[in-house]
Amino acid sequence: MKRWHYIVLAGLGLLGIVYVYLHRQELGLVGSRNPGDSRSSDLPMLSSRPPRISWAPINRPKDGFKVEMPSDVKEIQIPAYNESGGTDQVNMIFANPSSDTTFSVAWADNPPVVRANGRAPDRTLDMARDEALARTQTSLVTEARVTPGGFPARDIVAHNAGGGIMDTRLIYTGPRLYMLTAVFPSSSVRREQDVIRFFNSFSVSGSPSIPETLPLAPAPN
Repeated sequence: MKRWHYIVLAGLGLLGIVYVYLHRQELGLVGSRNPGDSRSSDLPMLSSRPPRISWAPINRPKDGFKVEMPSDVKEIQIPAYNESGGTDQVNMIFANPSSDTTFSVAWADNPPVVRANGRAPDRTLDMARDEALARTQTSLVTEARVTPGGFPARDIVAHNAGGGIMDTRLIYTGPRLYMLTAVFPSSSVRREQDVIRFFNSFSVSGSPSIPETLPLAPAPN
């Protein structure tokens, strides 16, 4: 299995879902192209134009969501470390409209970052954001609080030193945490309308969480 398949990790300690993709050197997507390097011809060239995307609807009722993704979606499960030193399973579907562009949805039920924050939405999303930036060594460009479908969420744009761009939407549905990510090698390849379509196509089954028990209505006089 290629190393870049391990792009969704539950980190050591408190981290829930983290997308580690923009280290292209480490993930085997690109490498040195120094003159005279005989291996350079075997490496994929980075594209300079946005890929043409053929969108396809994805319906995952058992996993609680619908979304539109680029065609040829693949699915993997990744064993990820939790705070006790054991492993949790992180589920992910992903698609590559080009060799250096990836769209993905990852999710986990009650991951470590949720447990560590007592299921408090803001604290959970803040920690997931901070850990994602730290693990990917990316810098935050913009952040917005959003409520798709009534659920608390964060929209994050980050970049790395090499010019790669990571668009992320974290959605907390209590206790499940979803992470939608679109990764591009440069701003010239990123197309805003593709990110918007991807994020806005995502919908969670059911309605925002409510207490399991509600107070009884007062008895009629």
